[in-house]
Amino acid sequence: MTSEQPHPNTFQVDLRGLVDLLSHHLYSSPRVYVRELLQNAVDAVTARHALEPGAEIRIRLSAAGNRVTIEDSGIGLTAAEAHSLLATIGRSSKRGDDGAGLNGHGLETTRQEFLGQFGIGLLACFVVARRIRVITRSARDPRAAPVEWLATDDGSYTVRELPADARPEPGTTVILEARPGAEEWMAPAKVEQLARDYGSLLPYDITFDDGSGDRPRQVTDRPAVWDRAFPTPAARRVALAGHCAALFGFTPLDSIDLDLPVAGVRGVAYVLPEPTSPAHRSGHRVHLKGMLLTDKADSLLPDWAFFVRAVIDTDTLRPTASRENLYDDETLSAVREALGARVRTWLAELAASDPERLAAFLSVHHLGVKSMARHDSELLGLMLPWLPFETSDGSMSLEEFAAAHTDIHFTRTVEEFRQIAPIAAAHGLGVINAGYTYDADLLALLPSVRPDLKVTELDAGAVTERLDPVPTSAELALAPFLATARTRLEPQSCDVALRAFQPVSIPALYLDDRQARQERDRTAALDSADSLWSGILGALRGSAPRARLVLNHNNPLIRRIAALPDEALTATAVESLYGQALLMSQRPLRPADATLLNRAFLGLLEWATHPGGSAVTQEGQK
Repeated sequence: MTSEQPHPNTFQVDLRGLVDLLSHHLYSSPRVYVRELLQNAVDAVTARHALEPGAEIRIRLSAAGNRVTIEDSGIGLTAAEAHSLLATIGRSSKRGDDGAGLNGHGLETTRQEFLGQFGIGLLACFVVARRIRVITRSARDPRAAPVEWLATDDGSYTVRELPADARPEPGTTVILEARPGAEEWMAPAKVEQLARDYGSLLPYDITFDDGSGDRPRQVTDRPAVWDRAFPTPAARRVALAGHCAALFGFTPLDSIDLDLPVAGVRGVAYVLPEPTSPAHRSGHRVHLKGMLLTDKADSLLPDWAFFVRAVIDTDTLRPTASRENLYDDETLSAVREALGARVRTWLAELAASDPERLAAFLSVHHLGVKSMARHDSELLGLMLPWLPFETSDGSMSLEEFAAAHTDIHFTRTVEEFRQIAPIAAAHGLGVINAGYTYDADLLALLPSVRPDLKVTELDAGAVTERLDPVPTSAELALAPFLATARTRLEPQSCDVALRAFQPVSIPALYLDDRQARQERDRTAALDSADSLWSGILGALRGSAPRARLVLNHNNPLIRRIAALPDEALTATAVESLYGQALLMSQRPLRPADATLLNRAFLGLLEWATHPGGSAVTQEGQK
């Protein structure tokens, strides 16, 4: 028994269905039809130039009366090639049957020279056209007659030879007639705008005629602004700033050349003049051999380079099938890393030679740079010394601050910093405000970049040690006053210390740290817990330091309060000092603190209105 080989069949393609697929799923917008027209024309003249280097090169685009026409002096087609290439879906005129590079007309060349690589060709034009007419004459076969290829969106086409005078010279003319509802895409202004957007960097001169009788206008604008010669660096910066404003709508803080000859990449990155979120993915513009591929390439640069918008031209990066984005492969990964290195080099050069421009950049983008530096060790090492921080010596970079302080302390809240900053500055204590977003994380990483620096969170003991001690004789003389103060503030879990510090105008300083706050929270939980949890929380009691009220012996008010003969009035005054210091620290008040403040305020009012009454002072203690 013999098995019969099955007869192969050919797929039948519904053109209407395919056009719908293209317009709704492959291409993001009908606007790509202009790109396809330009691309076919550029590829045709590229092939003609390879065949006849001295041939006149010409591409003319026009639009009028719901009709778009493009004429080129390219390689052209014979009748057989029109049948084979224009009506066969998926066949590229740049690819031979063996996969080698061909220009579609028997001319060996490298595929790198052409824009089109997926063989969809004129099919995309059916997204906006109901009929496509192609009149072409081959440059490869001078004896071949001109050919007309006429196709409609119902999937049918005809090919016929024309008289020799129908097109005397080699080349191709493509005429599109708008389909109902697509007329807006063939309006002259729209076609010209799309042609300029897509084709401004193409390697051949392209003109546009709007049918008004005016002289055709130039579409291409070459060389690219970053490749032009300028008399001075300042003139180049001005030109690049104007290009950025026209392209992206903003005037950049600076521009960064993106030149990777080995990767076939040339372009420029513009630094945004306003803050932007690192989570925002910037849309970069990518031209492929001069043709705009996309203005939404969000994977061209590393995520940390969120502060720039780039525009490049490349001949090595691989496009997706729709030719509207980049294929994320090893080549793109290598280019992305190299472009990131260019941006890093720019930052390093600013840091080394132009600190004013670096400061201007960081004044805008420091928050975003801080966010990304937490996760990028290279960026951290490069930028951390230059990032601005609020310190006890004023706003400055870590590089400047570390030159004066090798022991660096930081506070986790803005309020704590603002209370301690003037005192720390007066006594040479280096404190950084880490209450802002990302600052605490970055300071924790600082020793990995600068091992010679010691970074610790500020605690009450460290501050107290830096303040000047009071002579022993003076402290012994004030022992009864200090005992009264400590007894009065014991319910607030607050110790009392006596020191002499600047500025004199501050009578008392409330010092707290994270351990003290945790201990107070544990104690509060213990007071409200049941017997089981009370036992557990009690077992967790540690020796963590408590909050501390540091009284300033240099302040005259403290000395007057210490000399009061009435112990009850002294206690009320201590409570008032505690409340004032607590308010100055801008910390949230606990219910017990609010009660103490209210009691101290009313007690002082009672004493002020009845200065000699013992009953009043006793009432103030309740």
